[in-house]
Amino acid sequence: MKIKEVIDALERFAPLPLQESYDNAGLQCGLSEAEVSGALLCLDVTEDVLREAMDLDCNLVIAHHPLLFRGVKHLVDATQVERCLRIAIKHDIAIYAAHTNLDNAEDGVNYKMAEKLGLMDVVPMQGGGAMGYLPVAEDSLAFLQRVKDVFRVESLQHNELLQRPIQSVALCGGAGAFLLDTAIAQEADAFLTGEMGYHQFFGHEQEVQIAVLGHYQSEQYTTEIFQQLLEEEFPMLTTFVASVSTNPISYL
Repeated sequence: MKIKEVIDALERFAPLPLQESYDNAGLQCGLSEAEVSGALLCLDVTEDVLREAMDLDCNLVIAHHPLLFRGVKHLVDATQVERCLRIAIKHDIAIYAAHTNLDNAEDGVNYKMAEKLGLMDVVPMQGGGAMGYLPVAEDSLAFLQRVKDVFRVESLQHNELLQRPIQSVALCGGAGAFLLDTAIAQEADAFLTGEMGYHQFFGHEQEVQIAVLGHYQSEQYTTEIFQQLLEEEFPMLTTFVASVSTNPISYL
C-alpha cells in the first residue's frame, strides 16, 4: 500500500479542517506515492525516533506533534528540526503529524484520556477538550493518586484537595489551561490538563480540583489511537510504537 492510503485513513478519522489556525498538521516531508514498508508511531519526532524507524525498516513516522511548526529558512543541522529533516530526507522517511485535528476529533486525544480514566458519557466541551463522569464518585486524594498512576506522572501538580466527591471530570491533553473557566462553567468537579501557569491555580479553592499532569504525560497514549486505527484499516501494515521517550523534561 502507498503512504497516501495511510494518510487518507488518518484524515478520515481526524480531518485537517479540524486543526486550529496556528497549527501545521499533515504530511511534513516525504513522498506520498511511496510504498509503506512500516510505520513508527510517536508523540514527537526526534533524531532517536528516526534512527529507530531506520532500525525497524519503517519509512513512515506518524507523530502527534508536528516537526515543522514554523518556517525553516535553511537546512544546515543548526537545530533539531533541521537535523531531523536531513535524516528523514536522506533515508526516504516520510513524516506525518496529526495534532490539533486529532485533539478535536471524536475519539481523539481527549477521549483516549477519558478512556484511560474509565469515564462514561464523554462529550466534547464547549471550545475543545472533553468531559465525562466517573462510574462512582471518588475522594479527591484517591482520584489524584489514580490519575498519577494511570498517566505515570512523576510529579503531579494540583491545588488544595476538594472537600467533596469527584464525579464529573473535564480534561484537555497538552496545553489546555485555556479551558479552565469552561470546565468551571460546566460544573466539572475536576479539571485535568498537561500544562498550567502558576497564577491560574489561584482563586479556585473548593471550586474545582485542578490537576496538571505534564504535556507529555497527558498525551502519551496518543500512539494507541494511531495503532488501533491502522490495525483496523490495514491489517497487513506493520506498525511499531516508538520505544524511546521523547519527553524533553526530566525530574530530579
